[in-house]
Amino acid sequence: MKLVADENIPFVREVFSEFGTIITASGRDISPELVRDADVLLVRSITKVDRKLLEGSRVKFVASATIGTDHVDQAYLREKGIGFANAPGSNANSVAEYVFVALFALAARWGWRLSEKTIGVVGVGHIGSRVAAWAKALGMTVLENDPPLARQSGDPRFLPLEDVLQGADILTLHVPLTKSGPDKTVHLIDEEKLHALKSGALLINASRGPVVDNEALKSWLKRRKRESAAVLDVWENEPKIDTELIQHVAIGTPHIAGYSLDGKINGVRMIYEAACTYFRKQRSIDFGSLLPEPPVPSVEIETPQINDETLIHTVMNRVYNIRADDTRLRKVIHLHPDERGNYFDSLRKNYPIRREFSNTRVTLRNGTQAQAEKLKILGFQVNTEE
Repeated sequence: MKLVADENIPFVREVFSEFGTIITASGRDISPELVRDADVLLVRSITKVDRKLLEGSRVKFVASATIGTDHVDQAYLREKGIGFANAPGSNANSVAEYVFVALFALAARWGWRLSEKTIGVVGVGHIGSRVAAWAKALGMTVLENDPPLARQSGDPRFLPLEDVLQGADILTLHVPLTKSGPDKTVHLIDEEKLHALKSGALLINASRGPVVDNEALKSWLKRRKRESAAVLDVWENEPKIDTELIQHVAIGTPHIAGYSLDGKINGVRMIYEAACTYFRKQRSIDFGSLLPEPPVPSVEIETPQINDETLIHTVMNRVYNIRADDTRLRKVIHLHPDERGNYFDSLRKNYPIRREFSNTRVTLRNGTQAQAEKLKILGFQVNTEE
């Protein structure tokens, strides 16, 4: 078989070579001409998979190594009898870690105690449910909104969006991008919703860029100045994002919240297994052997007179310094407009290895059991010593 794959799918050659010949290309350069004689197409979120791309090709199976599917016309694939798989939940842990790294970084900057804050979680699927669980375990008040789950379950914990907006100090978005229907999420957070947020609120978007009206957000941030803030990992019109908006967000990153190496490998594993099932092949890859040693295998902390949240921030920052991602993105502001899109894409393509918290062992010297438990909740391996 011939396979065409996004070059940014890690270990794609090592994993899929048993299927046949692999041609790799930038996700934005995958074209009808390139896929015409391919049997398998492997993509990430930046490749639009639809009739325009696939009509007249011999593609039998499409897989996206991502949790989202808004870039794939699944109705067309069904019409043509083309198999499809994606990787739901593969990077849920990575995105949840990103959210809390951002929260603890800003709490340290602003003198917040997160345990005194209320967080509104919009979208309580693979990622949102993890964010909500961690927030509760860390002592935060959690408000949850998920209309589809509310209808299915009748669970009273799911609140109307209006109630969450009015009650949350922090609003974090974890919804898919849907363009129609009763649960449409394009510009879910628009000018009206932004003004419904309480003064001093923090908005976090690590879902899809168009879930937030970026023009409205920019105006809101400019008017509110220091009273409110935003963390954006995703942007409208990627890769040619609004450089003025970058200057008004507290933290801005280049769509990498889910880019832990562990999350990427999970995604590759899931689509590999789906391809094996589709083509009735025996699975033969040991994915654990593909992962390198973590950059930060251990952290030692002396804990006297350090409160729990300062401790967590210190440990997190050693493993993942989100400010470095923010600094790299802000360089786009000084580039010529024609260079900005390529720079944004290069940040994603060349993203440094980031491993999830579970790969780091934390040794607490003179720490408390409560401190150890909170670090364990976030996934760290923990030893305590006196």
